[in-house]
Amino acid sequence: MKQTAFIFPGQGSQSVGMGKELSENFRAAREVFEEADDALRFSISTLCFQGPDDALKLTENTQPAILTTSIAALRVLETEKGVRSILAAGHSLGEYSALVASGALDFADAVRTVRLRGRFMQEAVPVGEGAMAAVLGMEREQVEKLCQEEASGEVLSPANFNCPGQIVISGHAKAVDRAIERIKKEGKKAVLLPVSAPFHSPLMEPAGVRLEEELEEISIHDLSVPVVTNVEAEPNTSKDRVKRLLVAQVSSPVRWEESMRRMAEKGIERMIEIGPGKVLSGLMRRIEPAVEIFNIEDVKTLKKLPD
Repeated sequence: MKQTAFIFPGQGSQSVGMGKELSENFRAAREVFEEADDALRFSISTLCFQGPDDALKLTENTQPAILTTSIAALRVLETEKGVRSILAAGHSLGEYSALVASGALDFADAVRTVRLRGRFMQEAVPVGEGAMAAVLGMEREQVEKLCQEEASGEVLSPANFNCPGQIVISGHAKAVDRAIERIKKEGKKAVLLPVSAPFHSPLMEPAGVRLEEELEEISIHDLSVPVVTNVEAEPNTSKDRVKRLLVAQVSSPVRWEESMRRMAEKGIERMIEIGPGKVLSGLMRRIEPAVEIFNIEDVKTLKKLPD
């Protein structure tokens, strides 16, 4: 049996219809959507299955919707295939899915928390004042230097180290615009992202303060498998560190490339991306091509996974 890790997607992987087929075909998935509807006191399942798209794209809806779809897919994978992991990780929001998978977080607590997390992140910076952009074909040191030079007294910093040649920057909208202009002048490529807030930048610190208050109200359990955290890119096994790391994560860069390399170093031979889309699968092929990668989001992808 190959050493397997589970990885979970973050914001941007959502699409109308996600989870519908799994819910129609598997009781384990249906029960997760029912639990989410009860926990949130509104039908997140209807939003996932039917949209509308503009409502699904609202951060405070997107986050619980992706988490719910990911855990529904996880429960199907566990019951139908009996697959287990020795490590888990999630991209930004996906870290909550990884913590549910590890048993550290109860699903109902997680889904309520990420809805508030989405709201806090949205409200931390007035709409239009923050922005994010993907920088393509530049090295980490170049991007860090660029952020320092183009900040001009504003906030501008790397937000996601996704894979070789793909780094996302985040901060004040004008600073992001200056950076994009300079990158293009230098013959490189930068793409403004369709997001409503400057996630994973110091501008998110007010959201972290509010999130910390909410996390105080919930229980964290022992982790059955280590979770490689976004903040440290190292496996965490201590339940006492979970809340602190989740608070720091909101305003810290997502060290995804390092996290995936660390998992490969730990002997992971197969990764399964669980939840909507296959963004992480694409990143993994660029980070560690030798690691086998699968994604599970519907009946077809479930059937493709070898027993």
